[in-house]
Order: sequence, then C-alpha cells, then structure tokens
Amino acid sequence: MPTLFDQLTEQSATSGPAATLDLLIQQMRAEKNFHRLFDAMMLKKKFELGLPLLRPSSLTDVPADKRETFEKAYIEAAREVGQGFLENQQLNDAWLCFRTIQEKEPIAAAIEKMSLPDDYEKAQELINIALYEGAHPVRGLQFLLKSNGTCNTITTLDQMMPQLGATERQQAAALMVRHLYDELQQNVQADVQRRMPFAPTANNLRELILGRDWLFQEGNYHIDVSHLNSVVRFSRFLEPAAPELKLSLQLAEYGERLDAQLQYAGEAPFEEFYPAHRHFFGILLGEKVDEGVAYFQHKLDSDPDEQDKQMIAYVLVDVLVRSGRADQAMAIAEKHLRFIDEQSFSFADLCVKVGRTDAWGAAAKEKGDLVGFTAALLSSGKT
Repeated sequence: MPTLFDQLTEQSATSGPAATLDLLIQQMRAEKNFHRLFDAMMLKKKFELGLPLLRPSSLTDVPADKRETFEKAYIEAAREVGQGFLENQQLNDAWLCFRTIQEKEPIAAAIEKMSLPDDYEKAQELINIALYEGAHPVRGLQFLLKSNGTCNTITTLDQMMPQLGATERQQAAALMVRHLYDELQQNVQADVQRRMPFAPTANNLRELILGRDWLFQEGNYHIDVSHLNSVVRFSRFLEPAAPELKLSLQLAEYGERLDAQLQYAGEAPFEEFYPAHRHFFGILLGEKVDEGVAYFQHKLDSDPDEQDKQMIAYVLVDVLVRSGRADQAMAIAEKHLRFIDEQSFSFADLCVKVGRTDAWGAAAKEKGDLVGFTAALLSSGKT
C-alpha cells in the first residue's frame, strides 16, 4: 500500500503543486494533526505568494507588499486550527491559537459551557487559562472557588482586581457576594435553629439577625471575618442595578453587629468599616440617601489631612455619580478634585458629563493649563 509520502510524490508528478498541497492539507485535517495542519495551510499560502518555503508559518521572510495577504491567511488558519483543538478538547493548544490572533471569544464561550474536571491537572489547566491568562476571569474564579475554596479565591481576586475590566470586576464582586452571603445565611440559620428549634425560617440575613443580639454575644461570629471584610470591600464595584448590592448591604449590617475586635478598620473614609459601607451601599440603592451623604460629608469637612480629604471627596463624588446625582457630585468635585485628571477620576470628564465646561476651563486656567483651557473653551461651543 502506498504511503502518504508516495501519494504526495505521485500527486506532485501528475497533478502539480496546488493539488499536492491540497492533498497534504486534507490528510492533516483527517488525522486531526492540527499543529501540522496550520503549517500546511501556511505552506500553501507561501507557495501561492511565491515566497520561500523553508519556514511556512514564519512572518520574517514575508515582504511588506505581501504581508497583509499572508497575515489574513494566517488569521484564518489559526481560527480553523484553534476550533479544531477546541472540538478535540485540547484547550491549551486552542488558547494558544486564539490568543495569538487576539480573539479570546471562542475560548471564553467554550469555557462558559465547561465544568471543572475531576482530574487535578486538567482542572488546574482550565483555571490557569480562564483566570490567570484572562480567557474568562469570572468563570475562572468560579472554578477556583470550587477547587481551592474561599480563602484562596479572595487572595487571588485581591491581586487581580486591578487587571480586570469594569464589567469583569462587577461580575467577580457579584460572584463573591452571592457565595459568601449564602454561606453566612446558612450558618446563621443553623445557629438560630440550634438555639430556637421552632423558630420559622427567615427569608434573608437581615430578618435572621433582627432583634437577636445574642447571636453576637461573647465575640460570636458565623463566618471568617477576614472573608467578610474582603467581600464587603469588593462590593463597592457593584452598580445600583446589581441584585447582589442589596445582599452587600445586609453583609455590612451583619458586620456592624460583630464585636468591635472583629471589625477591622479600613482606609479613609471607611475607617468605621461596616457603618461606612452601610451608608455607601444605601446611597447606591437610594435608601437613606441624605443620611449617607451627610455621613461622608461630615468626614470630608472634619478631616484635617488633605490627602485623606481628597480620598473622601473622591468616594463621595463616585457614589453620587453612580447613583444618578451627578449635579450634587459636581459641587464637591469643584471644591476638592478640580485638578485631578487620572484614569480613576477626571474632573474634566465630570464637567462634560454635567454640562459644566465652564468649571473645567476655570480649573485649567487656575493651574496654567493652556491646552485644557482651550479644549474646555471649544467644548463649550465658544470660539
């Protein structure tokens, strides 16, 4: 029986180079030899372009006038091969293909449908690609939570939060809130049932702890307090429409009832960690807004440290803008943040949002910024 080498030789002699390359590609597809399939497809494109065939998938020997055509073929081949790897459950190889062409969507869609494998090495490979390499960070966190537990997941998320996009941060925070809230509610319910066997089942955590100060006596708690602290802090990324935000408020209310020694202080304006977060979440939710704003305004007015004062102003402006009170935020920003132009907050952006380009121009003039002043002037429609 003739080997494939024999068939390729015969095809070349009888039908020519193009047919030979097609036979090679056909055979690589049939064998699911995806690594060599990619090389074969690139070999065909280089032959068609009249380029050297020594290194089929290399871009170094592709001249500028043919690079666009070759790169297009390269991307198409990578997509086909990456999809082949996916269908063959070779996730790592598939990720390498799609990452090379900067298309993570097919991998993210595949990971969304996956379950965590029982095999440890395969599970870690999946977590690594999804979470640490960024193919699907939130799904990766779900896998990590199931595989490594709450403590490890919180530590990892703390390190990764700055690298995540806004939507991913919100989704990650929501995941952790839901997980911790469910665990805490179950633990508190069990404690209540143990002490009051005939007590009716409560609908939520707030109902469970209402009027039951004895749940917190003698330093009693129902969940790792460091985990509670971290998840409440993560909750600041949640938007008002997120259903988990109401759960975050209840977590803060629970934390506020803990013994003082179990309530870790935060940075300004969250030194009183749980009360401050209760007010923060309340503003976002539209609950007791005046009380919450007054709480942070008092901190802003009374703090003697200028750096802390700026941080307090930023938090207050942020929560007001996100809760639909941009005009109220503007007055605070104009007084305390008018020279700030950073990724986390830009006074100019806020001015444009509320239609106060005059305030932007005034701040730019005050700090001698001619470019900013001119941009504000033109943005206002003045010439």
